[in-house]
Amino acid sequence: MLPLGGEWAGLCRAEPAAPVQPDDAGLCNLGYARGACPRFPNGEGPDAVRFTVQAVEETGLRLYYVVERDHHPFAHGPLEFSLASGALMNPPHGQWLGRQALAYVRSYLRRKAAAA
Repeated sequence: MLPLGGEWAGLCRAEPAAPVQPDDAGLCNLGYARGACPRFPNGEGPDAVRFTVQAVEETGLRLYYVVERDHHPFAHGPLEFSLASGALMNPPHGQWLGRQALAYVRSYLRRKAAAA
C-alpha cells in the first residue's frame, strides 16, 4: 500500500523556497529518499511518515502517525479528522505533516466509498 493510501500528484516541497513539479522518474514520496533524491534536504530530519486509522466514529476519524528516520520512530502522535468540517482538529505543527494527513484521510474515505 502506498504511504498516503493512493497515488498523489503535486509539488515537491523539499526545498520550501523553490517548489518544483517532479517528473515521474523523480517521485520520491514513498519515503526513504535520503541519498536517492537530489532535492532531499540534508540534516537530521525525518525521511518517511506513516498513518493509520485507529477508529472510525460517527463524527470523524482518529488517526495515528509515525514519522520515521532510518526506519526508526522520529516523532509520533494522534490526529483527529472531523467529517463535518473536512479538516483536522488541532492540526500538527508544520504544514507538510498536515497536508500528508489530509491526503491519507481523503484516500481512506475514497477507498471506503468505493468499497460500499
